[in-house]
Amino acid sequence: MDSIEYKCPNCNADLKFNPDTQKLDCEFCGSQFTIEQIKQICASAENSIPDEQTLHVQEDFSEHTNLYHCASCGADIMADDQQTALFCYYCHNPVILSGKMSGAYKPDEVIGFKISKDNAVTTFRNWIKPKWFVPKDFKSMQQLEKITGLYVPFWLADCSVKSDYHAIGKQIRSWTSGSYRYTETKEYDVIRNADIVTVGIPADGESKIEDALMEAIEPYDYNDTQKFSMSYLSGFYADKYDVDKAEVFPRIRQRCESACREVIKESIKSYNSLSVMNESYFIQRTDWRYILLPVWFMTYKYKGKVYEFAMNGQTGKLAGAPPLSKGRLALFSGIIGAVITLIGTLLLGGLNI
Repeated sequence: MDSIEYKCPNCNADLKFNPDTQKLDCEFCGSQFTIEQIKQICASAENSIPDEQTLHVQEDFSEHTNLYHCASCGADIMADDQQTALFCYYCHNPVILSGKMSGAYKPDEVIGFKISKDNAVTTFRNWIKPKWFVPKDFKSMQQLEKITGLYVPFWLADCSVKSDYHAIGKQIRSWTSGSYRYTETKEYDVIRNADIVTVGIPADGESKIEDALMEAIEPYDYNDTQKFSMSYLSGFYADKYDVDKAEVFPRIRQRCESACREVIKESIKSYNSLSVMNESYFIQRTDWRYILLPVWFMTYKYKGKVYEFAMNGQTGKLAGAPPLSKGRLALFSGIIGAVITLIGTLLLGGLNI
């Protein structure tokens, strides 16, 4: 008899039957489901067959998307068949054509670039201009020309959450009557049992870019989201995701719980203080979308360390930590020290007179 394998509705990892609990456990994200629950959730997915239009779009993506590989850092770069990738935008070493992309990597959605390269360079130049102590060549046009229009792969997660919150809330009021000061304290059981749905929690699927950098240029306006078309890749590059849904789920869960906690807090703002007795957020199901988001991306290597800079290609929000030139800082400190010494000498000379 053929065995049936079920995937976790949250992170897509394999579920295993636990004899002790008589439930299906996900060892990766800690979710648990009864057999009946998982059968209902997976039924539609098991019986679904991709429609003809979906298959055609996947074939079109596979046929017209080239994959380039960087032998130096291991990056995989996607480009349409009209765009030739010559260098790696991470380490700036040459890349080689390694074949076509699989249709399985076709994104569901995309947000196109709103910021042109000229505007991106101007914004970056204005951002770096007042920073005195960066290396001189960091501000050069040769360096700025390395800024690359890049579609970064993101996972968007819609999570269905069961929340259980219990706290002791206090309402305190004070008043004065005659010569006496009164304080009244009332305690309440604060209970929130709610079903919460969080929509569009993002996590990038690229391991070579710092997660904190991608979060720093959020948010994106998902009202501009379009169904993926090869035309969006024209003139730009894209990353092939190397972090799958199962790997990003811990980040999704953390951000989802934080969002749910804010929803609960908004509903209990009338209390002066709260003593939390129990608080839990259980993600019952996660629906995923694979989307490409526009980023103007640049790296700079200085004294053996690679510095990354990113700009939101839709809003222009920029993030990154520029390198510090210790030589320029030392020179500036020396000049300031010499000026102070000279002023001190002149003052002392004036006093001697």
